Amino acid sequence: MKCFEITDKASYRAAEAYIRARSEASAEGEVQEKINAVRGIVEAVRTRGDAAVAECTERFDGVSLRPDQFEVSAEELDAAKAHVDPALLAILQRAYENVRRFHAKHLRESWEENFEDGTVLGQRITPIESAGVYVPGGKAFYPSSVLMNIAPAQVAGVKDIIMVSPPSYQGGIHPIVLAAAKLAGATRVFRVGGAQAVAALAYGTKTIPAVCKITGPGNTFVTAAKALVRNVAEIDSEAGPSEVVVIADATAKAEYVAAELLAQAEHDEEASCVLMTTSSELAEAVQQRLTSEIAQLARKEIITKSLDAYGVIIVVRKMDEAISLTNVYAPEHLSIQTEFPQKIANKITNAGAIMLGAMTPVAVGDYYAGPNHILPTRRRARFSSPLTAEDFRKVSSILYYSKERLQRDAEDIITLARAEELQAHARSVEVRK
Repeated sequence: MKCFEITDKASYRAAEAYIRARSEASAEGEVQEKINAVRGIVEAVRTRGDAAVAECTERFDGVSLRPDQFEVSAEELDAAKAHVDPALLAILQRAYENVRRFHAKHLRESWEENFEDGTVLGQRITPIESAGVYVPGGKAFYPSSVLMNIAPAQVAGVKDIIMVSPPSYQGGIHPIVLAAAKLAGATRVFRVGGAQAVAALAYGTKTIPAVCKITGPGNTFVTAAKALVRNVAEIDSEAGPSEVVVIADATAKAEYVAAELLAQAEHDEEASCVLMTTSSELAEAVQQRLTSEIAQLARKEIITKSLDAYGVIIVVRKMDEAISLTNVYAPEHLSIQTEFPQKIANKITNAGAIMLGAMTPVAVGDYYAGPNHILPTRRRARFSSPLTAEDFRKVSSILYYSKERLQRDAEDIITLARAEELQAHARSVEVRK
């Protein structure tokens, strides 16, 4: 892991510059390169539909499927659910209920204001008609992503929830993922993935319906495809590799801090893991712990590459420097392992999810507690938020002007329209006077 020790303003600026460069280089360079790579795939699916999806599935996933084999049947979903250990199904059910309960608290209500002259102003909030949820399946299988995508869409009232996932498990989708889709209530499920699945959800094919919004994490090719299609279908975000920042003081346990870094690093080789601490002794103990524990983990090669390329330890002089650098980084996940974590959290302005205290590993948010694990990455937590039920709803403004109200406001509106030199706008009001 790369190490910084803050000793003066210059070393602080060096650490800050490294953080900015890491995120910005990834966001601008790598994503643009992938966009150029998938542009042809997206265009092929847009123009040739199912045939292009089948060709890309065979080319990139090594699975030959006819269009009539894309969809997972109701019988297959039932069989997958029956195949999964009932105890695991019960856990998935409890996690799903937690996520639904949490997201139900987000919903706003439609409203109207009625004036004495009969004028009505307000907002009408309605769910989008359809959502496409992408569940990755290349390096691991993610039933948790099924729940995190579908539960908020259901809470929002979305009628059609279309799930796609690559056929990376014996030519299909892993039974646990299918069981989660059945449990959560996906309307339809398709065994297609990659940029071709995103394009199919955006433009629609004869077999796969077009949707209003596409959500869910994926690799950089999936992210690039989402960026390309957002002119026809909204997306949740252009997600980057997973991130965690751990803020720790001398009271933190090296075992817990190292465990958090390892858990994030095992996502993929590009995952970013950062420790910011006021204790050089803790920093050294964490490095020793990482070295001793990596060898015991099944994904040790992925973890090693992640920590070597994107792992950082920053020893700060005071906690305010850690807070400031964290707000610059705007991490996807923030674990605060200090004596008084809430005091630190109160000063954090940029983070996707904040885990307070040594007994709150990021995994409780990834799987079970209720908050969504689909979070902003690459410093986007400065201006964006986790996926919520509100992301599956839209607002229509409601206006009803009475004759009396129009007569009262007409001259103001006409004057504004003429100031913009839009004569027809002004005339549309004048004819009603």
